[in-house]
Amino acid sequence: MFRTHTCGELRIQHIGSEITLAGWVQTIRKFGSITFTDLRDRYGITQLYFNEQLNNILDAQPLGREYVIQAKGKVVERTSKNPKIPTGNIEIEVTEFTIINSAATPPFTIEEDTDGGDELRMKYRYLDLRRPTLRRNMELRYKVNRSVRNYLDSQGFWDIETPFLIHSTPEGARDFVVPSRMNEGQFYALPQSPQTFKQLLMVSGYDRYYQIVKCFRDEDLRADRQPEFTQVDCEMSFVEQEDILNIFEGLFKHVFNDVKGVLITEAFPRMTWDDAMWHYGNDKPDIRFGMKLQNLKTPVNSTPFGFGNSFQVFNNAETILAISVPGCSEYTRKQLDELTEWVKRPQIGMTGVVYIKCNNDGTFKSSVDKFFTEEQQKAIAASCSGAIGDLILILAGAETRTRKAMSELRLEMGNRLGLRNPDEYKPLWVVDFPLFEHDDEANRWVARHHPFTSPKPEHIDWMNDVNKYAEIKANAYDIVLNGTEIGGGSIRIYQRDLQEKMFAALGMSKEEAQEKFGFLMGAFEYGAPPHGGIAFGFDRLCALLGGQESIRDFMAFPKNNQGRDTMLDAPSSIDDNQRKELGL
Repeated sequence: MFRTHTCGELRIQHIGSEITLAGWVQTIRKFGSITFTDLRDRYGITQLYFNEQLNNILDAQPLGREYVIQAKGKVVERTSKNPKIPTGNIEIEVTEFTIINSAATPPFTIEEDTDGGDELRMKYRYLDLRRPTLRRNMELRYKVNRSVRNYLDSQGFWDIETPFLIHSTPEGARDFVVPSRMNEGQFYALPQSPQTFKQLLMVSGYDRYYQIVKCFRDEDLRADRQPEFTQVDCEMSFVEQEDILNIFEGLFKHVFNDVKGVLITEAFPRMTWDDAMWHYGNDKPDIRFGMKLQNLKTPVNSTPFGFGNSFQVFNNAETILAISVPGCSEYTRKQLDELTEWVKRPQIGMTGVVYIKCNNDGTFKSSVDKFFTEEQQKAIAASCSGAIGDLILILAGAETRTRKAMSELRLEMGNRLGLRNPDEYKPLWVVDFPLFEHDDEANRWVARHHPFTSPKPEHIDWMNDVNKYAEIKANAYDIVLNGTEIGGGSIRIYQRDLQEKMFAALGMSKEEAQEKFGFLMGAFEYGAPPHGGIAFGFDRLCALLGGQESIRDFMAFPKNNQGRDTMLDAPSSIDDNQRKELGL
């Protein structure tokens, strides 16, 4: 056999044992007539000790980094122990070794932290995956996968596969398309999600389905987005929203405890979409810290705190939003100027920030002292729950831009104050989303989630009145963790007439709806049960559990920010014969 043990399992109790190890040479350290080598495999690192006799052999047949070797010898106690690794109390006194395979010098160091840049590590991903950091990420991903499957199996779900080559229905992100050789001039699409298939499985009577499945979206990339990604896709029949929230709240609690040892006993908080937008400025609030947004200018009270004076920035603003930042009243002028420059960045888009210092002596100091009395400043601070020692930050301008900017400023201040601890987990449900949102450019209504989401039962009749579209709430819900949306779902439409109304509301003709979704509406005529489900981003969940924002290092072979696989050099052109076969 190649090995009797792995490089991560030997301990002090193995001293005196004769063993055989196999793995990769990580480091080589020569001290006169003896040599020490760290041998690495998936399980860990063990130090090898080559005595003077073997050292002579090494001089004639030297080892190099990443050489694959087999080493036989005796487990002995280390004189200089290494408490940083589990095997640090022992080493192997080598009696015999074999070079199984030599290796070229790697382009970067294969250690915890490496000197390789992102693109270099992507090109040599098979080497990057040898690093302990990536190995731990892959192990965590496996544990999350196993935990999810075990829980869903215990709840009666079946894992059912659905096709990857499907009909193109470009709603939302762009489809990836695949030309068909056997049907020249026609194309398959890769699924953005198995949405219609899981609904069809409910019509088929399969009741509880899940799949840990690859999905594909041709959209611009960022840290938490890849052209191909994995989601946990689930659907249930004869359920209402409460049933789904309870089942999947149980799933997340199970995963947190099983994978991270984090026991969550209390129910996840629930927040309406309106409250999330009002208090946090976005629909995926980070509730690890406070600093809720305060609207200082509302239609009911458009000139509070004396805003009807000569300060035109506030008078002309569509909205005025404020937050109270705890313990920052002693910010220096330099720090405040830096915040002003931060909100002026193009991605934030504001012209400046107004501040009010709630000084420790009970006085108030503001950047707009000449426009507002101290009593007015005190009233503004009080409306934001500002206390002595706090710093009030105020943004004013157009509604949408200002709300987004204040949301980002709140998160930035949370980062600066260390309030966004990645080892603290604060999940919540966001519910009661709008069913529609208006696309002003195209001058039409679009589905906020997707066109198969059911309205709230009490709002179904409003589907007949376009003037009510803005008020219709969806029977939909998102699961949010630490300010990141990790999943979402809804109770689905399961009646043909309501689905036709939804398509019509989205500006789809009957002919277009029939062409794209006739199979689904036809299925609804054969006894479709009430059903609903959820899908959550598996890669994103793994990254959050790993304390990171980017999903890239929790995927074995990801793409770069241009959607390229630099290791395989894909995408690439195809030869003329292939083009001819495909009719391209």
